Amino acid sequence: MSGETVITVVGNLVDDPELRFTASGVAVAKFRVASTPRVFDRQANEWKDGESLFLTCSVWRQAAENVAESLARGVRVIVQGRLKQRSYEDREGVKRTVYELDVDEVGASLARATAKVVKNPSGGQASPREGSPSQDAWASAKPANGQQQAGGWGQTPPAEQQPAAQGAGGYSDEPPF
Repeated sequence: MSGETVITVVGNLVDDPELRFTASGVAVAKFRVASTPRVFDRQANEWKDGESLFLTCSVWRQAAENVAESLARGVRVIVQGRLKQRSYEDREGVKRTVYELDVDEVGASLARATAKVVKNPSGGQASPREGSPSQDAWASAKPANGQQQAGGWGQTPPAEQQPAAQGAGGYSDEPPF
């Protein structure tokens, strides 16, 4: 969207995601991410933590349910979304400003962890902005039936896959990606 500030934040979840539902039944999950920069102190010859950034994040619809089921406090995540600024007056009458993230994409960081990505049985989710099915959001949390299914981030959704030309024994000269 034009004029929106889209950012990507890498950090750790401060608490477990909190899943709620609106009066009309739409799922929304809230969670906080702490991102702490590391800087090298040449005088002490060691790495030190910088000032932490705490960001409150909101994710909607099927993605909210996937986040609540898949992520927990302490998990390192990569979150991308639209940065929003909100001002208000607290109980003492002091004007405050907070920054929040309306999440478009979220996933566990695989730098220091592993994950098994399993497709939702519905095959997709409504995009937070357009309300239409999203082809690139087809991989998510474990389906209700508990069965592992093929698919995942970085792979082509089944509807877009083309059969590979295969020789004898099921091998192909085509690169795997």
